[in-house]
Amino acid sequence: MAETEQAERTEEPSERRLQQARERGNVPRSRELTNFATMIGGSVSLIIMSSSLTAMLMQIMHDGLSFDEAAIRDPMGMPAAFGHACVTALLTLMPLFGALIVLVLLASMALGGWNVSAQALAPDFSRLNPLAGLQRTFGLQGFSEMGKALLKLLAVGAVCAIVVSWLLMDVMHLASMAPRSAIGHAAGLMARTFVWLCASLIIVAGVDVPLQLYQYKRSLRMSRHELREEMKDSDGRPEVKSKIRQLQQEMAKRRMMHQVPGADVVIVNPTHFAVALKYDPKKMRAPRVLAKGVNAVAQNIRKIAQENKVPIFESPKLARALYRSTDLNAEIPSGLYVAVAQVLSYIFRIRTLNPTLAARMRKPEPEVGDEYETP
Repeated sequence: MAETEQAERTEEPSERRLQQARERGNVPRSRELTNFATMIGGSVSLIIMSSSLTAMLMQIMHDGLSFDEAAIRDPMGMPAAFGHACVTALLTLMPLFGALIVLVLLASMALGGWNVSAQALAPDFSRLNPLAGLQRTFGLQGFSEMGKALLKLLAVGAVCAIVVSWLLMDVMHLASMAPRSAIGHAAGLMARTFVWLCASLIIVAGVDVPLQLYQYKRSLRMSRHELREEMKDSDGRPEVKSKIRQLQQEMAKRRMMHQVPGADVVIVNPTHFAVALKYDPKKMRAPRVLAKGVNAVAQNIRKIAQENKVPIFESPKLARALYRSTDLNAEIPSGLYVAVAQVLSYIFRIRTLNPTLAARMRKPEPEVGDEYETP
């Protein structure tokens, strides 16, 4: 079953899947690269600090073997001397330890970068499953680890044989040297040998790094179905997007209806279309559409206008032209300036008259150009 699922995963992991893996603490790491950096860095650091380390260790040994009779008789003298020697040795080795810690961190971040995940710290009891352990041992990961171990053995063994054959004459020459010179020369030979042996691990690291990257990408591969589902989740599922659009439309309608009481006039046709207009000469260059709608929405606009005593003006052509040509909260087009001005002049005029005189005033018949008479 697992092999079938893996066979179906033919697509490269998406950015979202890679990010989710990082959040779980799943990032590519190479233990062989860390081992190589630690070993080669430690050996080089030892060579660089060899003179200071040797002098300090000799001083510690000298101080440890030099004591007077009073120190022997003091019960706390020996523990104090031992503690002083330990602290001195620790301070002496601190630069070496610091260099090793920095190298380990840099080698660990070389592939996956710096990553801190709280999920990775949580206990995972699935790792205690013996079946999963057998699959790792006898699966691709187990065979790759065995192959790296064999490669490491061959690489280190080959380099060791080459170095020994290369330095054999120098080692044989140590027998004819003075003891002090022979010890110093032997220390140098051992240091060089150790560096070359550590450097041989770069072969294993060079194989392990691309292998770890391949296995990491392979473990995160996706099937076509998973890729489609992720695209739906990221772009929004159609049913969710439809629901969001519906809610947005409802909210826009409610906001629109709240503006109807502040309109100067509602132009209707008389039942299918309704457009609410507002004009403030001090703040607007031209009248604006506060609300508009057809059928049920138009009836609701009329109802709200009647409840709030907003004038309603019947002009079928002008109502259709305003509805089709102007968006909400937008100024009317210049082609409708004259027609709307006639309506607003009439509305503003009757506001100043008593009902009797207002009823006697002749209503304007605004004309609309043919360009607005589209079906």
